[in-house]
Amino acid sequence: MYHRRMSDQLTMESLKTAVRLASEEKADALPMHKALVKLETTSAEVGSETLDEAVAAFGVVTQSALDDLAFDFAKDLRGEFEKRGITVEGRPPVLTVGLLTFKIEMASRKGQWLYGREALTKPIPLSLTGILKAYDRMVKRIVERKLEDKFLPELQQAWQDTIDKRKNRPGGGRVNIIVVYSQLILNRQGNRFWNQPSRRTFKDYERDLFVRDLVLAQEQHATPFRLGVATKSQAEQANRSLWIPKTAVDGDYYSEITFD
Repeated sequence: MYHRRMSDQLTMESLKTAVRLASEEKADALPMHKALVKLETTSAEVGSETLDEAVAAFGVVTQSALDDLAFDFAKDLRGEFEKRGITVEGRPPVLTVGLLTFKIEMASRKGQWLYGREALTKPIPLSLTGILKAYDRMVKRIVERKLEDKFLPELQQAWQDTIDKRKNRPGGGRVNIIVVYSQLILNRQGNRFWNQPSRRTFKDYERDLFVRDLVLAQEQHATPFRLGVATKSQAEQANRSLWIPKTAVDGDYYSEITFD
């Protein structure tokens, strides 16, 4: 009984806070979101249909306020890129700058740079200076990356090694692209790793760089490999498919690779 009274009290306090914030002349998005989270938590314990409707209505108002805040931030960010002569496309919460995407999460006051569906940074604070510095690093890492001559031979060798490990050759030589990617990483390990396996001796080959190298290889027109489009179930699993971008926002999921 005591816990029920406490729950009802917390719910009423959350409701009062939500009503006060929603009635203010200028919506304050971040306190509204904080209040919404508390209200959703307490209302779940009450199980009232009327309360659920009130929470849903406040959620709509809160999201609108967050969208407005994201729009204002995006406007400032566009201005900073315009000073560099760079055009920012899209609308919040997803903006695109050339090949890269910046996803805004206003509630947490953070954002993240991506290449296709691959995260390039951890969520970073919504500081214009910090975002621009991260962008410059990712341009060097992804946009300006050059394809090494050894990539295609290494990729084909990893594909062949994957096939050789099987009792039966797969139909059409089709092999899961993530399995080949994993084999490629193993093949790149040197004697130091095999003599003393550890994080210190391990040569990493990050997934975002692998995606970028595949795109660069495809742009050479005469690539010796073909990619097979993923099924819906494969596309839903990061360990079974890759999203290969055509532009910052367009692309397809692929699950298989085969060499001619």
